[in-house]
Amino acid sequence: MAAGWRLLAANTARPESVRMLPILAITLPIFLIIGLGYLATRQGMFTPDHIRGLGRFVITFALPALMFRSLAQRPLGEIVDARYLAVFGLGSLTVMLGSFAWFRVARKHGVTASTLRALGTAASNSGFIGYPVAAQFLGPVAGVALALTMVIENLVVLPVALALAEAGSSQHAKPGAIAASILANLARTPLILAILAGGAFSLLGLHLPGPIAKAVSMVADASAPVALFAIGGTLVGLRVAGMAGEIAQVASAKLLLHPLAMLGFMQIIPIANPDLRRAALVFSCIPMMSIYPILGQKYGQERFCAAALLAATTASFLTITLVLWLVDAGMPAG
Repeated sequence: MAAGWRLLAANTARPESVRMLPILAITLPIFLIIGLGYLATRQGMFTPDHIRGLGRFVITFALPALMFRSLAQRPLGEIVDARYLAVFGLGSLTVMLGSFAWFRVARKHGVTASTLRALGTAASNSGFIGYPVAAQFLGPVAGVALALTMVIENLVVLPVALALAEAGSSQHAKPGAIAASILANLARTPLILAILAGGAFSLLGLHLPGPIAKAVSMVADASAPVALFAIGGTLVGLRVAGMAGEIAQVASAKLLLHPLAMLGFMQIIPIANPDLRRAALVFSCIPMMSIYPILGQKYGQERFCAAALLAATTASFLTITLVLWLVDAGMPAG
């Protein structure tokens, strides 16, 4: 494991901000904005509907604009990194399927309940928390890493999880119908469309007209603060009572096992770009996606998913700080 951290740090020109500022200077502002969103919603300045509106703005407009800008402004050869995709995909699937087996066999849960718990261990909140952290820690490459991570999460992790959940809840549904429904939903997803459009602009060497490019940049720049504020608002009213044991298992797997899986697969499939090596660990140590309870709602698991989201997001202040410190130091824990 020590060799893995040395590989991660080797030949890495660390950003000046990382050398000059403590790691807490990166993580603390992130959680201050989350706390502001929580307090504003708790005090009634924002309603749950307001928070949902902010979240929809980020998902529908801000993050797609960010990913389009990140991809369209770079040559395609600098964007597509097959090793990053392989590492993040294999690491995420290993943690998710391993967790599914644990909850299915050891905890005796049904297929759907096991799937929703497993999804919480492997699907990061890459856009709302991961990107704001990575942008400060890694600089401009964070946008490319976000797009690559979103490809895996939206085209691999989520479809596999949704297929398992549907198979468990709709035992009479045909596999073809389940696959067609998942593909149709993906084809309408703004994040996926933005990745495809940005890749096309990069491949063809196209550029947006100046005023349109400026508008896209303005919307993209709003993604981080609005997303963090919305995350804080969604935490209001969530409870973890009565489910502490399994919540701790899901949160621990997400915050600790997921980055460890990335580190392990990087020993097998080395990622050449040192910043992308760091990005894989940063994005994997982020708590589960904010729509996790919404996905669980369809299957009657929203209470558990919401409680796990609260616990993981709260604990992630410590774990994200730890992972950033270890990555920056190039040293194993302990």
